[in-house]
Amino acid sequence: MTDVLPVAAEKTRVVEEMFDRIAPRYDLCNRILTFGMDIGWRKKAVASLALPRGSRVLDIACGTGDLCRDLERAGYQATGVDFSFGMLRAARTTAPLVRGDALRLPFADASVNGITSGFALRNFAALEPFFAECARVLRPGGRIALLDVAEPDDALRRGVHGFWFRRAVPFIGGIVSDRRAYAYLPASTAYLPSSTTLVSHMAANRFDAVTRVGLGFGAAQLLTGTRA
Repeated sequence: MTDVLPVAAEKTRVVEEMFDRIAPRYDLCNRILTFGMDIGWRKKAVASLALPRGSRVLDIACGTGDLCRDLERAGYQATGVDFSFGMLRAARTTAPLVRGDALRLPFADASVNGITSGFALRNFAALEPFFAECARVLRPGGRIALLDVAEPDDALRRGVHGFWFRRAVPFIGGIVSDRRAYAYLPASTAYLPSSTTLVSHMAANRFDAVTRVGLGFGAAQLLTGTRA
């Protein structure tokens, strides 16, 4: 699977089937592979929204509902959307869940106050349509917070991160869950543009005050912006 990364319609199919397979142990793998740091990263993403309590927030590619639970704890009205039936079946949240495509969101224009998404950008078939859809469903002044992987700038940290992400993650993921999937996930970073390009894409799709913050010693990143 990782020799030639899938593209276009094939990518959508491969990613959906993969997440269906790994859903039962997805949360456990996340905790192990990030040493539990993913919990704090999600809390930072939710806090960065800085919206009034009761605001409606859409979590795109919600998976098993981790961000939905954090959003509800923060006083928001969360709704999760994912195209993997397996993930939605495994979800542990009281938030409403919708099966849908991130590039064709089943929500009206200007219908939500906030959007979150955790570690999903590289799994979408295309990023420009995703940012355009986020801008469409967000109300003016609405906030977006996107988490994804990154690569440290420092050479030493980059070396350690590279070994862990590309060697240890597939090995441990194979023991706990599915080796093919956890070999694909590190390889799929090839889909992810540079942080500068991501910020530019957001700015080009009607987002102001776009910021990018490194997390986990540079292993992750949080992108935020305000709908113009």
